[in-house]
Amino acid sequence: MEYLVTMTTHIPDGTPAQVVDDVREREAARSGDLAAAGHLLRLWRPPLQPGAWRTLGLFAAHDVDELARVLASMPLRIWRTDEVTPLWRHANDPQAEPGKAGKEFLTSFTRAVPEGTPSANVVDAEAREAVRAKELGGQGHLLRLWELPGEGRALGLWRARDAAELDAMLDSLPLAPYMAVDVTPLTEHPSDPAMGRRSGAS
Repeated sequence: MEYLVTMTTHIPDGTPAQVVDDVREREAARSGDLAAAGHLLRLWRPPLQPGAWRTLGLFAAHDVDELARVLASMPLRIWRTDEVTPLWRHANDPQAEPGKAGKEFLTSFTRAVPEGTPSANVVDAEAREAVRAKELGGQGHLLRLWELPGEGRALGLWRARDAAELDAMLDSLPLAPYMAVDVTPLTEHPSDPAMGRRSGAS
């Protein structure tokens, strides 16, 4: 099973810089070990506020107990709090590889069908949504799609040139009129396993 983990680090005041550097080096090494073992799939940095130190991680584990052991093994855990969100594969998940250069984004979708909407309209939009998701996956734009806890909620991982291109793709989704969307732009993390795969392929 896959999990999205929001990792927030608070380094105690007065901690020597050498200690921080040592923990970060060990964290990077441990991240490599977890990636090799198939537990750490991706790492990103979301937008940060001044003084904030936050990372988003995509992890795989058999269950929450195994995930807890994985997270506890990471050196930065001594200063970190983790917020875990379980993810279930969505029926429209393309499991695609990025086809184009660009930036990555996470989108959270919440179904919001207006009262009185004919059910046939929603069923038709769902069928066309599956086709459009497959198209965007084939183009390397929609990389992953998961179901989130709660009814009618989903999480998508996208690649686009910029926010404007992403917005155009989101507007093209047949279910767009029936969804509220929240977008999180992502930046690369130096320990992201995907960076190693791209380097190895070059």
